[in-house]
Amino acid sequence: MVNVLSRKLVKPSKPTPPHLRTYNISVMDEINPSMFVVRILYYQSGAIEGKMDSLEESLAQVLSLFYPLAGRYDKEKRVVNCNDEGAQYSIAEVKYQLNQLIEGKVEMEQLNLLLPLQIGAADEPQDPMLALQINRFECGGTAIAVCASHRIFDAGSVSIFLTAWSNAATGGGGRPAITPVFDTSSYFPSENLPPLQTHESRTRNKKIVVKRLVFTKTALSKLRDRLSTAWKSTGSQRPPSRVAVASAVLIQALLRADRAKYGKSRASLIAQAINVRGRTIPPVSKHSCGSWATFSNLELDANESREMATDFPGLVLKMRDAAARGVDDCARILTDREFGRWALVGSYVEAAQKADGGDCKVVWISDWSKFGDYEVDLGFGKPVWVSLAGGRLEDIFVLMNMKDKEGIEVWLSLQESDMRFLEQDEEIRMFTVMSGSVTEPRILMGGYRSELSRM
Repeated sequence: MVNVLSRKLVKPSKPTPPHLRTYNISVMDEINPSMFVVRILYYQSGAIEGKMDSLEESLAQVLSLFYPLAGRYDKEKRVVNCNDEGAQYSIAEVKYQLNQLIEGKVEMEQLNLLLPLQIGAADEPQDPMLALQINRFECGGTAIAVCASHRIFDAGSVSIFLTAWSNAATGGGGRPAITPVFDTSSYFPSENLPPLQTHESRTRNKKIVVKRLVFTKTALSKLRDRLSTAWKSTGSQRPPSRVAVASAVLIQALLRADRAKYGKSRASLIAQAINVRGRTIPPVSKHSCGSWATFSNLELDANESREMATDFPGLVLKMRDAAARGVDDCARILTDREFGRWALVGSYVEAAQKADGGDCKVVWISDWSKFGDYEVDLGFGKPVWVSLAGGRLEDIFVLMNMKDKEGIEVWLSLQESDMRFLEQDEEIRMFTVMSGSVTEPRILMGGYRSELSRM
């Protein structure tokens, strides 16, 4: 259904200066799993006609600013050789209509075929740091799939890159110029720690299933109504966010599914990712690339897990308070380096080790709704849809904006058996619309080797 027509390397339009030829990764970067961070942007029929050359030219321009993306990773030395080898650039034709995919008439499995490479094909000498595929649909629509190495980029970094590419493609349109900053290792240098590993012996014959759930504006409004009394009692003038409401519904469903699976409630940990950029003192640049996230970990014992599975207002308040503490903690990250290392590394490791232990339900939440991907105009208008693809991690969900900026789209990645429990959950069936699935081999957010014991 997807046929790759061409594949080449796009080099930066200007050579990388000698003093920038070696990019050292940070301790936050090195513990990330070996994989790519993915974004797929979809554009309407005929939008890209006659603009393929200018798209490639603008990519070359922006690579001069994001020079590590044109290099290659040396995992022995923990550096990126910024040798301008180039980003992988593919063009493919798709044998169906774009609307068939957006409307769910094509299996979600097809999303992975839009990618330029496998999500887990990272960290080897021949692997690009950035790979893109321009997919042309029969109707003239286009999907641009972007894969950036998680060794140097997090989800926020990908959005910074996409916005800069948009500026290069359109001349900026009066928007502020973006100058990326690559400074994570100057704050927290590499410590030669291992990345997250897979445990194949434990995951054999198991699958990860990724599904897309949609919370419409109406559904979110009804859920907020459930909170009105409890929320007023807190004295808060702001209603709970769309992300908070959608997250709590999903967490409750996952806690109920976990109880059904094991016959009892277990301890649980809810790890909410927090974007550190702009929240430290002094502030990390909002255009700083690398892994700039901390986790606010909400721990529940077995009794609390059982209670929170049915106490919707109580769970929303607990998650709100945990996230608020995490945001407040960001201020100390650069002024207290020991604490900063715990916030950026220790909080991540703590949750990963609990997930790996097997006696605690760990759920990872990542909010991408504020990244502005629906504003990415590459010279032929703004996208009509933005998506992820098949996942490589277990028990994680990513929340994204819908184009109307009123609903929330959730990409949920679970073990296949867990997804079956979730699909039957009454609250999920009542408040969400669920799409088809994408499957991938399983990778745990855990599996640390003994080197991490010193953390």
